[in-house]
Amino acid sequence: MDRGGLRRILEDYRRLLREVDSWFAGCIASAGTERIACGRGCSECCRGLFDITLLDAFLIQEAIADLPQAAREEARQRAVSRLPELKRLWPDLSPPYLLNGLPGEEWMEMPEDDPTPCPLLGENRLCLIYEARPMTCRLQGLPHVDRSGEVFLESWCSHNFRGEKPLDDPALRWTFREAFAREAALIGKLAEILTRFPHREMDTFIPLVLLTDYDAVDWRNLPGF
Repeated sequence: MDRGGLRRILEDYRRLLREVDSWFAGCIASAGTERIACGRGCSECCRGLFDITLLDAFLIQEAIADLPQAAREEARQRAVSRLPELKRLWPDLSPPYLLNGLPGEEWMEMPEDDPTPCPLLGENRLCLIYEARPMTCRLQGLPHVDRSGEVFLESWCSHNFRGEKPLDDPALRWTFREAFAREAALIGKLAEILTRFPHREMDTFIPLVLLTDYDAVDWRNLPGF
């Protein structure tokens, strides 16, 4: 594996994540905390299974390595408890637990009402790796409307903008099309380093990240890729 190339890709991704955070902070500054409840310490959406990219997975593994051993093991045990359910759904699911090789992309239809907390929530309901949380966690809660007017996500958290329809608020708009294109390009670069092919989709679930040793994966011979 090209470790130097991997570091550069992850640093570029961290830069993109910082831009996402800056946009979100700007939205809160514009709308006010009485209209946007999202922020550090809120865990209303930290539950269930949702797909994250392999870029996020690598950052999560780096952050987990810096946690105290007890916290790492507790998080891993919470992740282990989810594996039997996933193996029942997909018997062939195996490390590195990438979802894109599953038949019919059935993983995209996971139930939204799953109350199971994210394994990376500590006992105090705070994220153990907040600074390394995935992009989808950073984007959660607000609609995604590009500055051009194109709508990428028209929903928002029910705790935000109560009784309002914020889709037309220009203060919430951002360069979503450009940001998502940059993310896809970085995924392609990461995939090329790992597998020799520039796949634009390499997704997994957070619990599965905690159960995988990416250094031990034979990336050049992944089934389904």
